[in-house]
Amino acid sequence: MERMTVQDVVKATGGRMLCGDADTALEHISIDSRSVKAGDLFVPLVGEKTNAHRFIGQALELGASAVLTSEHDAMEDTRAWIRVENTKKALQAVGAYYRDRLTLPLVGITGSVGKTTTREMVAAALSAGYKVYKTPKNLNSQVGLPITLTEITGKDEIGVLELGMSLPGEMTVIANIARVDAAVITNIGIAHLEQLGSQAHIYREKLAVQDGMKEDGILFLNGDDPMLRETKARDGRRTLYFGTGPNSEYRAEDIRLEDGFPVFTAVCPGQQVPVRLGVMGRHNVTNAMAALAVAHGYGVDLAAAARALEEFKGFQNRQQVYERGGITILDDTYNASPVSMLAALEVLDSMKKASRRIAVLADMKELGPEASMHHRKVGRWLALHPVDVLLTLGELAGEIGAAASEGASSLVWHGFAAEDREGLYRKLEEILKPGDCVMLKGSQSMNLGEVVSWLMMD
Repeated sequence: MERMTVQDVVKATGGRMLCGDADTALEHISIDSRSVKAGDLFVPLVGEKTNAHRFIGQALELGASAVLTSEHDAMEDTRAWIRVENTKKALQAVGAYYRDRLTLPLVGITGSVGKTTTREMVAAALSAGYKVYKTPKNLNSQVGLPITLTEITGKDEIGVLELGMSLPGEMTVIANIARVDAAVITNIGIAHLEQLGSQAHIYREKLAVQDGMKEDGILFLNGDDPMLRETKARDGRRTLYFGTGPNSEYRAEDIRLEDGFPVFTAVCPGQQVPVRLGVMGRHNVTNAMAALAVAHGYGVDLAAAARALEEFKGFQNRQQVYERGGITILDDTYNASPVSMLAALEVLDSMKKASRRIAVLADMKELGPEASMHHRKVGRWLALHPVDVLLTLGELAGEIGAAASEGASSLVWHGFAAEDREGLYRKLEEILKPGDCVMLKGSQSMNLGEVVSWLMMD
């Protein structure tokens, strides 16, 4: 945080100082008492399982300069204690207050699948013309966004904010804090279907990213998405489409995969540029076109933006490629949805130089009552594009194997219960040979990243 004091926090939150110096300068916000540093404002959040007020003492011992509290009415201390009604809402108020001070343009990224990769690609493309601040790690929620905003400094020239949501009304809260100048919606999928009830509800929630958007803002939409291709921005704001079809002003043509890496021509208003991506998968073509659309919208030279995109190599557990003992490992274990799982399988399908293509797939979570059907759809795709060996972990992933084996007699399938990780390890140890390519994909809670770590062991 720049130029923030305890008095600013009091003003932002409508809180009451219990003790301390109102002129104390604050440098960062922390919600984790274990990582507090000198100069931090510690915000103890109250959750269903943990009330972080009990960690205030630890935060102060580690050097916190100020704390919020909703459970104390009087205190004597040299450090500042600020009484608020609700610490989470107070944190959001501080984020909104800090946002009011910012003058740089902010671009919001949301969607059901691909938010983080698109965030990174947009930041990479913009970096060809700006000093870019981007959401760190996964600080994209009602709690994470205020912290993200307060880390922006006067040295930054443009910000790229990932905006995540999983509950009804959550995007409105987030959007009104961020108040972005432009927003990208990557797609409307079925992630968080359990919480949101239907794809139509997800669509409405994602479009709430426009709440708080500047009047002259731009909404960048995926022109390939059935629910977005006819959508228009609210209240006269500009709408621009990216994708692979003729309805998109920013579109990719002549797309091909070379050893899993996309190569294409980006057709943009007034010019065309060749692009070769450093991340795998045809689905990343659309993400790249979103990045080029935003970069062009903010005046960045497209050829320079395309070169910057080529330097982006992805990040841990998201389609990272490793070699170990002659075996190629495609690590895409960060999370999974039906769309992203099919995209990962398409990458595996493109690995024609591999002697065998092996898929390790685990359950996809939060798909609601039709979860079994969504897994069987993946299996039916596999029946038409069979791999050599399929290993599934979990009951739902077993539906993938059942549907795939019904339609592809050549496919070898081994299914394991979620708790039978040792069985999966034994089978992999038994079957893997030099020349194989093995791809791993499943929801984060299925912990397939541990299987990747095991495969990478000497």
